[in-house]
Amino acid sequence: MLDCGFTLKELTRRLCRANVEGTALSGIIVTHEHGDHVRGVAAAARQFKLPVWMTHGTLKAAEAQCGNLPDVRVFSAHEPFAIGALEVRPFPVPHDAREPSQFTFSDGDRRLGVLTDTGASTRHIEDSLSGCHGLLLECNHDRDMLFGGEYPASLKERVGGPLGHLDNDASAQLLARLDNSRLQHLVAAHLSEKNNTPYLARAALSGALGCDDSWVQIADQEQGLAWRELR
Repeated sequence: MLDCGFTLKELTRRLCRANVEGTALSGIIVTHEHGDHVRGVAAAARQFKLPVWMTHGTLKAAEAQCGNLPDVRVFSAHEPFAIGALEVRPFPVPHDAREPSQFTFSDGDRRLGVLTDTGASTRHIEDSLSGCHGLLLECNHDRDMLFGGEYPASLKERVGGPLGHLDNDASAQLLARLDNSRLQHLVAAHLSEKNNTPYLARAALSGALGCDDSWVQIADQEQGLAWRELR
């Protein structure tokens, strides 16, 4: 499981909806220490007796929220590691956290890339995500909605800055620079409820790929996303 910002009750409800037992989980990988990503990690790890993987910086920054973890495993954001038969390749990202990272996951034949919570793209990010069979990509906000909206100026600058979150256009530009020849599923994720819409996110990403906008899937904050299969 990648991150856990939910209460144990909400996590259990969502796992049930996905037909997954908590005891079937192998561990939790944490991207960074912000509350919406780690608030439920300690409770889930204790309940289901799960190891938790973090960078050293994330571990230090998350101590107050993730105390008494039963099994912590520190990884480098520059070195791959394995969880069972799954290869996990982390890569560092620019975000306002201590040592944040994002990931690709591979079983040796297929590769899934995940990129959220980054304020800008880098060559290393794009190299890491090129050639994926599935991609979950942050489309946090529309810049016009963000900077014309009700957020305080300081929050607008944080969200829209180089250590904040990717806007729709920036995500589309990143996507256009990738090798997408194997891409089977594309999911727009981490959409702001106040500063974005599924229509705008779909339009930006489908424009980058030259595909119908219905092919771009949306990870809904409440409903999540049904299972997708990589072949």
